[in-house]
Amino acid sequence: MSADLFGRDLFVLNLGLSGFADALKDAGGTAVDIDWRPPAGGSRDIGATLAETISRPEIERANETAFSRYLAANPVLRGVGQALDVLPGMGERMILHAGPPVEWAEMCGPMQGAVLGAILFEGWAEDLHMARAIADSGEITFDPCHHHDAVGPMSGVTCPSMPMWIVDNTDGGNTAYSSLNEGLGKVLRFGANSPDVIERLRWMRSGLADVMAHVLDAHGPLELKPIIAQALHMGDEVHNRNVAASSLLVKRLLPSVLRCGASADEVARAFEFIVGNDHFFINISMAAAKVMLDAAAGVSHSSMVTAMARNGVRFGIRMSGTGDEWFTTEAPVVDGLYFPGFSRVDAARDIGDSAITETAGLGGFAMAAAPAIVQFVGGNPSQAIAASRQMRSITVGENTAFTLPILDFAPTPAGIDVRKVTDTGILPIINTGIAHKEAGIGQIGAGITTAPLLCFTQAVSSLRAGLGKN
Repeated sequence: MSADLFGRDLFVLNLGLSGFADALKDAGGTAVDIDWRPPAGGSRDIGATLAETISRPEIERANETAFSRYLAANPVLRGVGQALDVLPGMGERMILHAGPPVEWAEMCGPMQGAVLGAILFEGWAEDLHMARAIADSGEITFDPCHHHDAVGPMSGVTCPSMPMWIVDNTDGGNTAYSSLNEGLGKVLRFGANSPDVIERLRWMRSGLADVMAHVLDAHGPLELKPIIAQALHMGDEVHNRNVAASSLLVKRLLPSVLRCGASADEVARAFEFIVGNDHFFINISMAAAKVMLDAAAGVSHSSMVTAMARNGVRFGIRMSGTGDEWFTTEAPVVDGLYFPGFSRVDAARDIGDSAITETAGLGGFAMAAAPAIVQFVGGNPSQAIAASRQMRSITVGENTAFTLPILDFAPTPAGIDVRKVTDTGILPIINTGIAHKEAGIGQIGAGITTAPLLCFTQAVSSLRAGLGKN
């Protein structure tokens, strides 16, 4: 029998180290690598903990409840308001930031630069030296955007008089908020704080925000799911690519623009800014994703992830069954395509609340919808398709409101399950920009990263501990 075996061509399925398959291929054989890794990163203790959460009826029921609330959520863009007036718990001397909690002294360069810019924007200081003294003094309270029902891209820095999008969930009654997008180049979210940056922010607070408030008053609540769904069919994934979504937004609002009552000059300047910014919609898509996921939060025993966020120091996730608790570890440096003259050594660690889009089944989870973005973040269309397919292995279900044409209009995978991530070792994919580690230099590239496994194993341990109390 052995003679017969080795007398024929060998076709081998390789499970484990790829070096075995490589050696066989070098010898003229055929081998297919099976992407398998030990559950829980090979940890016996976490593996045992994980086993106690598998097929638990209370977890399955909780996930069904949480996921159904997420699916039912109907995000609508209602208006624009100042952060101090609309954000729950926002204080007069408070600055919000992206990601899990982080103190001023340990903030990365872009976030510190953005904080200094926010202090100048508010008029609390006359120059950067004074702004830094105020930040060092301890008189400002720093808190995550997520703690105030908000999200912010990159540094996510949000201060009291900053204008905010207001997005309501008409099904569940909750609300989420996001700042208005500044465009590209020298912008606050990358840590820039020069006079021209501050001047633009002040115009956005007065001119742009006022125009958009008038437009939305004239239009009434604008449903966002149809815009996102159509944008996916037009080549966006509404994280790193928002060309179609931004255009669709303008199209939907145009009749209301013409009858909003704002002056022609104000309207012209506002929409010149909007149409010149292909990323304008991302802040809106983030707020829509947040309001859908917050609808799923707080379901006891649910293993569904309701937030993924980064602050340039730590990566953190929240889980429905544990409410506001963060599970964190060191944020990774993103592998990607760097602009000429830059490399990994120049990069800040992963930063921003924009991974809320992936958490909601968009962004990297919908990458199959956006072949044009692949070249920008590295890779090819087949890898984008494979990524969307792979994410189905770690989710509670699919969102039929958002479909992927290239996959025969398959729904996007949604509802990340911490148990499935821990069990399979398949990590959530995130499309992201790369910021320079120094404040104000801005974006230096883009790429694809993954959420760290340790966040999910921590969440599994907490999930198991919660079961033990009942």
